[in-house]
Amino acid sequence: MTSYRVWGWGEPADAATLADLTAARPALEAHLGFALRDPEPPAPMPRLPPDRVSARLARGLGAVGVEDEDRARHGIGRSYRDVVRGWRGQFDAVPDAVLYPANEAEVEAALDWCSAERVACVPFGGGTSVVGGVEPVVGDGFTGVVSLDLSRLAGVREIDPVSRAARVAAGTRGPDLEAALGRAGLTARFYPQSFERSTVGGWVATRAAGHFSTRLTHIDDLVESVRAVTPAGWWESRRLPASGAGPSPDRWLLGSEGSLGVITEVWLRVQPRPAHRWSATYAAPDLSTGARAVRELVQAGLMPATCRLLDPTEAAITGALTTGEAALVLGFEAIAVTVDAAAAEAGELLGTHGLRCLESGSRGTAGTNWRAAFLRAPYLREQLVQLGALAETFETAVPWSGFDALVAGVLEETRQALARVCGGGTVTTRLTHVYPDGAAPYFTVLAPTRPGSELAQWAEIKSAASEAILRGGGTITHHHAVGRDHASHYARQRPEPFAAALLAAKGVLDPAGVCNPGVLGLGAAKPSQ
Repeated sequence: MTSYRVWGWGEPADAATLADLTAARPALEAHLGFALRDPEPPAPMPRLPPDRVSARLARGLGAVGVEDEDRARHGIGRSYRDVVRGWRGQFDAVPDAVLYPANEAEVEAALDWCSAERVACVPFGGGTSVVGGVEPVVGDGFTGVVSLDLSRLAGVREIDPVSRAARVAAGTRGPDLEAALGRAGLTARFYPQSFERSTVGGWVATRAAGHFSTRLTHIDDLVESVRAVTPAGWWESRRLPASGAGPSPDRWLLGSEGSLGVITEVWLRVQPRPAHRWSATYAAPDLSTGARAVRELVQAGLMPATCRLLDPTEAAITGALTTGEAALVLGFEAIAVTVDAAAAEAGELLGTHGLRCLESGSRGTAGTNWRAAFLRAPYLREQLVQLGALAETFETAVPWSGFDALVAGVLEETRQALARVCGGGTVTTRLTHVYPDGAAPYFTVLAPTRPGSELAQWAEIKSAASEAILRGGGTITHHHAVGRDHASHYARQRPEPFAAALLAAKGVLDPAGVCNPGVLGLGAAKPSQ
């Protein structure tokens, strides 16, 4: 059978057995409101095409993997589409080999060799992309493609306790980063849902966001300096708290998704661990009312660490609240001062909008249920896939003035697509991040599928939702990145002169066009004259 290591979210011990899935099916059907299928075992690992590069590899490129399982694992990310293909054994594109550089010199040698040999190079961190960011679909014109796995380029290299910053290797995973910082009494305070698997370099390359809802939400807020190697040379910005010296070199790399080079090190701003915490769960009559209350909260200068507003359906599905109301999971934290005053002010403001407090002061049932569902979601999704359910998410951000119209439009268009494509299903929404001028709605789709048609159904629903997002004035992604899946919609969002400038920059930094061609809509750049 196809190895769980290839397509699963966790470790092999986390994989559900067919007996587990069969036993869970009745309860899941009752919870979701539609029929599931008998669990289907993962397909056998297919024989992959012979690799085209191992016989040509030069010395000094690091360890090399050419086994089928290794190549297959580096050929997909962790989107719904990726899980379906991995579980079905459908590996349409895989790297010819996987390179494991142990130091920056081997990264530099790998890019030099790829440029000389016309081999595409796809950087790989934790493999958690949900937008096709690590899929080696690179177009024609290459003599091969390698995955550049940075897992050996890991560790916290230096801590500056005076400036509260840490120098971190790009391949460092979230738990390892926090463990190293914790020994110094510090934290990066950055916890994306993929925290256990994703890497610091991946966070920077994709402009990731953590689960804290306000203040320091994006990795952009934590980056002090970035070091990367490009085919044209080294790129390292000066460590500074701020600078007005022209366009920021860090901003060019944030969100570049490996298209301009390979991030190898990052200086991150860190902080002491919070000493004071407070949390509460409120019930709101509906999502719109809750959103107005949240807007006033942040515009009043209150910046809760957690501010997740779930619509009534999502609140019920996750077990946060089953009264038919929207649920607001709220939390404050502080390093040196107590949070009592902020919590009291927030409670008073929310009360003026008719929100009622269900529990406060510590993590009660509703908040605990939601957090557990949030952490369990990637594991549950792969189980639902094996039982014949489409389980996918997409997200955006929009100014408050357009919030209600965008959410209504996306929900309506997605529901129509579900009825047309799947014969039914559910789409829910919640707020994940809030700002004084807008918010980030996050949508979840759950629906029945037809065997063998899952990818076509996914594509039609994804297209309908994406079109509705752009029509509503939102961004095609708030924190999932662009990758290959969002490239066409991203092209419609960005200004044309900027697109031309980005392509020109790729031509200078990556003259042979070998760095992750296809992400951000950037194909192979023409060689510089």
